Amino acid sequence: MDTNILVIGSGISGLTYAIKIAQQNPSLEVVMISKNTLLESNTRYAQGGIAVVSNFKEDSFDKHIKDTMIAGAGECDQDVVKFVVKEGHDRLQELIDWGTHFDKQKNGLHLTKEGGHSEKRIVHHKDKTGLEIQESLIKKIKTFSNISLLQNHTLVDLITDHHSGGNYKRCYGAYVISNLEQEIIKISAQITVLSTGGAGQLFSHTTNPENATGDGLGAAYRAKVFIKGLPFVQFHPTALYPKIKRNTFLISEAVRGEGGILRSLSGKRFMTEYHPKAELAPRDIVARSIAEVVNETGDDYVLLDCKAISEKEFQNQFPTIKENCQKVGINPPHDHIPVIPAAHYFCGGISVNHYGETKLKGLYAIGECSYTGLHGANRLASNSLLESLVFSHRAAINSIDQMKETLPPRDFYLKLPEWKEEHYFSNEKISAIGRIKKQLQNLMTTKVGIFKTSIGLIEAEVELKNIFLETQDIYLQNKLTLGICELRNMVSVAYLMIKQSQDLKQNKGVFYNQDYVE
Repeated sequence: MDTNILVIGSGISGLTYAIKIAQQNPSLEVVMISKNTLLESNTRYAQGGIAVVSNFKEDSFDKHIKDTMIAGAGECDQDVVKFVVKEGHDRLQELIDWGTHFDKQKNGLHLTKEGGHSEKRIVHHKDKTGLEIQESLIKKIKTFSNISLLQNHTLVDLITDHHSGGNYKRCYGAYVISNLEQEIIKISAQITVLSTGGAGQLFSHTTNPENATGDGLGAAYRAKVFIKGLPFVQFHPTALYPKIKRNTFLISEAVRGEGGILRSLSGKRFMTEYHPKAELAPRDIVARSIAEVVNETGDDYVLLDCKAISEKEFQNQFPTIKENCQKVGINPPHDHIPVIPAAHYFCGGISVNHYGETKLKGLYAIGECSYTGLHGANRLASNSLLESLVFSHRAAINSIDQMKETLPPRDFYLKLPEWKEEHYFSNEKISAIGRIKKQLQNLMTTKVGIFKTSIGLIEAEVELKNIFLETQDIYLQNKLTLGICELRNMVSVAYLMIKQSQDLKQNKGVFYNQDYVE
């Protein structure tokens, strides 16, 4: 395949970017790759909403900027924080214009409050904001004839000078694998956009779907693109402890915003001992506090007491949470919800400038797979969808400008080599992928999770080397499959996270090494 623009990933970032391109320049051909169906992305699981200043009587841009900077623990890029917060209002209005529905009240949008925010500013659609956004964007994108959608395909590698023998120092597209046929196709493109999400599957408990295996991060690393801030992994404090069909279900922070209280199994409220804002402290503090209580008591989880929320209010605002809790025999707000922290969001990622551009010309990264400087060492709740909207807009405008520049000749793209593969099947080794993945998840959870130690990180590196060698052996001796691709990416991201964690010499935001505690 050959196209002008290749978008890899179909969450809020990729969809928004593609819509912008199609609106601004209908003559450009866009191919969008979706790892599963268009609907299945990290975006659809976002419950809380979008942090946008809407009530200017009580809230302000300065307050939102300050809250973001405080949460980021001194690691935010102040310029980025300012323009993201200020541009958010216009981007939200575009979403509404495209058909996205948000909850309303008499005087405008219904706003809720989440941890770390000084005012109510979370715009939401009940407790399934991400799904509402995803569905409206999919509906919108299907109205453009210049956008081709390729579902059930996964990124294998970016095409660079290493593959092409060229010397333009650019990205020329990507090799992708069909999840069903397990065949690899080459897609050449003048501009390639990574919107591949995070890598929550590195950990045993994650709110991310099964496809969050760091594909964009792994491919960027192999293409020698700079990746920054990977140790800053945000663990959501409250994920439902019993898994539902092997998946960890998130209990939105908005439940605590509406009055939910955390208690130990003995019934003791404990967050008041850890932070003045108690349950509405920044996420890293709440997550660590829960982990500490669990470690001290030996219990598997803590309880979220929702009795301060009325039955009617809970049903109206959190219908999805109620429905999923009932699947495992829990009936909130009457019943306490058993919760545990789970890997939720990667604050780090592929380093980009103010327009989503990486250091490799022709390659952009937007959304969770990118590092923009907005989140610093800890993302403020509901700032992720905001970042996606703002940077997708900026990247699209910048891409159109770049298409006007002098690019390699079209026949150069057409002559890019096909994927070379001479591997043979070894079913015995392919069957080991599931075991290795679980081994990797256990390693990352115990030694590179919420609590770390310097010795633990060294031990993690040693153990990861054995996992890498076994993965490499499988990769070299087998025809490439989706499972091999994912494991290869997870190992690459784990290595980077461990090495970058070793380089950090003080605790910041969500990064916490127990050896650094004074």
